[in-house]
Amino acid sequence: ASTGLIDALNETRLYGVETNRDYLRQIIADTPFASGQPWTRCLEGLVYHADTFEVLSGGTQTSVQDYPGRLGYWAVGVPPSGPMDSRALRQGNGLLGNAEGCAALEITMSGPLLRFNTDAVIAVTGAQIPITLDGDPRAMNAALLVCAGSTLALGTIAGAGVRSYLCVRGGLDVPDYLGSKSTFTLGQFGGHGGRALRAGDVLHIAPLVDRSAGQRIADDALEALPDIRRIRIIYGPHAAPEYFTEAYIETFFATDWEVHFNSSRTGVRLIGPKPEWVRADGGEAGLHPSNIHDNPYAIGAVDFTGDMPVILGPDGPSLGGFVCPVTIIEADLWQLGQLKAGDRVRFTPVSVEACHAERCRSELVR
Repeated sequence: ASTGLIDALNETRLYGVETNRDYLRQIIADTPFASGQPWTRCLEGLVYHADTFEVLSGGTQTSVQDYPGRLGYWAVGVPPSGPMDSRALRQGNGLLGNAEGCAALEITMSGPLLRFNTDAVIAVTGAQIPITLDGDPRAMNAALLVCAGSTLALGTIAGAGVRSYLCVRGGLDVPDYLGSKSTFTLGQFGGHGGRALRAGDVLHIAPLVDRSAGQRIADDALEALPDIRRIRIIYGPHAAPEYFTEAYIETFFATDWEVHFNSSRTGVRLIGPKPEWVRADGGEAGLHPSNIHDNPYAIGAVDFTGDMPVILGPDGPSLGGFVCPVTIIEADLWQLGQLKAGDRVRFTPVSVEACHAERCRSELVR
């Protein structure tokens, strides 16, 4: 009977609010119960072990994301989500020996305070963020051993960038939703409870098998973020002369656009010169010249919602009725995750052939 009960508990998966499933498994496997001779106070000698960490503080916005996110549902309006800076997440996973798409924590602006109930090896990548382990400073871009009972604190991102990533060897044990562990907060699904982490949450991780630590990401693999971000784009589909004047398109590429404070995973708003339209309105599509009949969007498309351009992010809409004169190439999409209010962006057009060549080069580097 006890064997059957253990098998049933092993095959049961419960996510969300923490339960006593693992505690029951360990009680039943402990000698007093396994031998069929428990006594009143036998649990006093049981040392409970949980492959978890507790969230003492969630930070500004910390969520579970995996790469490449939730694919295959864009046509029905479900965005892929996934990491805003996929390069940083993949680098952290690669350092730990995980599959590159393994679920990790995406940290925005300021990080969480976590208490580990088990030994773990972690790595923090992306934007520079202070890390302390039981009060002692630790380095980024390195594999760090965290012992059971230790508290890991991630501070506030300073300098360039706005997102960091906390990867754990073996990954985070959260359920797949539509084929991905990524959190889509607007839809309230994926990740841990479909939301950002908050105090009191408990996340499960894979049992630690390999305790090796100290490995670092090579310096030449860490690209510094310049004062003006240069992001490569493919021209089109809605540009000059149908929608914008030729002169404005030249201005568009010559401008150092400023990132607006009202930006998020849905989209990054830009501040710059007002568009010069070649038409007075959108005809039957709408009163504003930016209006067109609803059409599919691409992640990384620069979408003119009226006179303000917005770079569509991984939680953005799949279609809409605004013109998109340029689209960021896949190899540069990671830069969206490191744009914060006040940053400057300049767009550089490249050919489709150059885009494909860069994609092939990026895959070889992996």
